[in-house]
Amino acid sequence: MVGSLLAAGGASVPFPALTTLIVLPALGALTIALIPGARLEAHRLVALLATWMTGAASIWVLLEFDKSDDGFQFRDEPTTWVESLGISWDLGLDGISLFLVVLTGILFPLAILGVQPEHSPKSYYAWIVLLEAGVMGVFLTLDLFFFFVFFEVVLVPMYFLIGSWGHGNRVYAATKFFIYTMFGSALMLVGILAIVFFHENATGDLTFNIVALAEEQSWSVEAGRWIFLAFALAFSVKVPIFPVHTWLPDAHTEAPTAGSVILAGVMLKLGTYGFLRFGLYLFPEAAVWFAPAMMILGTIGIIYGAIAATMQKDLKRLVAYSSVAHLGFIVLGTFAITTEGLVGSVMQMVNHGLSTGALFFLVGWMYERRHTREIAALGGLQKVAPVFAAAFTLVMLSSIGLPGLNGFVGEFLILLGAFVASPWIASIAATGVILAALYLLWAYQRVFHGPTEGENADMADLTVSEGLVLAPMLVLIVFLGVYPKPMLERIEPSVDALIAHVDEHVEDWTEPTADIVEVEIGGHHDDDSHDDDFHGEDE
Repeated sequence: MVGSLLAAGGASVPFPALTTLIVLPALGALTIALIPGARLEAHRLVALLATWMTGAASIWVLLEFDKSDDGFQFRDEPTTWVESLGISWDLGLDGISLFLVVLTGILFPLAILGVQPEHSPKSYYAWIVLLEAGVMGVFLTLDLFFFFVFFEVVLVPMYFLIGSWGHGNRVYAATKFFIYTMFGSALMLVGILAIVFFHENATGDLTFNIVALAEEQSWSVEAGRWIFLAFALAFSVKVPIFPVHTWLPDAHTEAPTAGSVILAGVMLKLGTYGFLRFGLYLFPEAAVWFAPAMMILGTIGIIYGAIAATMQKDLKRLVAYSSVAHLGFIVLGTFAITTEGLVGSVMQMVNHGLSTGALFFLVGWMYERRHTREIAALGGLQKVAPVFAAAFTLVMLSSIGLPGLNGFVGEFLILLGAFVASPWIASIAATGVILAALYLLWAYQRVFHGPTEGENADMADLTVSEGLVLAPMLVLIVFLGVYPKPMLERIEPSVDALIAHVDEHVEDWTEPTADIVEVEIGGHHDDDSHDDDFHGEDE
């Protein structure tokens, strides 16, 4: 187990691929900052070049990734940054972070290509490209110090994107976003310092390396639970989980279209990824102990988000509340702590980024045409914009979780894993699928069906350039729904290694399996017969 996690893995690479994924957008942001403000087209060109090159590098990493290796791949020799504090530049990529990195590489150039700012393009593009560097850093670093730095760096660009290029109450929304997330991060910093010092006291080695910290487990059970809470609060705000979710609808509603796409597509995943990488991995005992409570909170988020979405009058706010519900599914699958649940959660992080990102693109383009997002002011758009309606239909059905589209696979695995862990919680959470169909189909009916009156009759259809921006997302929505195997076979080995890590460090815990569910439901079973039925010869 230790050997597999420490292994560099992957193909031999001729250049520091993971460092490149962070440095390219950072250099792009610096270049934009140095270009004179009068050269308007140059800013966008540099932003596109930096993000497209980063996207190409992420695709290269995907193609070179060794799907049979459950450890961190593409690792160079760690570079000491502050030797006396044990801080080093150490990057790694496994099946859990792989597709989040690729999603980031895909969404950022599309966000720049799909929407142009109304003013101050230099600052706008610089902030977006810097944001990509921060997000990549969170997904790639194996050093807690740099993780915290990148986790905080992303707040500043998003704050300015919402506050400067947003709508309506943009300053209020940006400030609320910043205060909520900064408060949670302050507690996480205390937690980081605590585990580092616990580790030093136990081993004499001062390090921020998460692999070393996770393997040693140098803190007591009680301390681990308290420190886990500090991390969990920071991640819960970032996800966000009910009841610390209230910043999200405001931020999404007031953010510019590109900001909403990036926020929903990748920034919210910093929290769900954090629970997997730094919750379960660093604090397996605490994660198991808090799992029932986290599953309940995830389920509350599913139901609450769906009900709140149904009541919205603003189409963009409806999509924002749908994110609360979808992210509740991810939290549910994560803390089921089963192979199916964890694999489904990683898949759903990517699926949500594609479907909800595409929805925010479509809602943003609709607002540019109609200058309103009020559902009551729209209607009959299918008659005048049939291609627009068709794209919206496909993305909406993906968000609902229709079989054959990407949203179904992740939600099915999450509910399967959650049912094995807790049949009652999973049964309640499953009603969220029905509610999602209710609020999305009802919204679609009101916006695209009915008579076409007033300004709705003049709405333009999807343009070729908009279609080209949307095309990669639509293709992935269909491809991952029909053929998820390439994704599953790269995620599962790392998830299996994480489950084994939890099993190794949590006394009297084993992964919930189907025969345990039968005991809970039926009250008895024959060990020999049922073990053979559910586990097979490999067990």
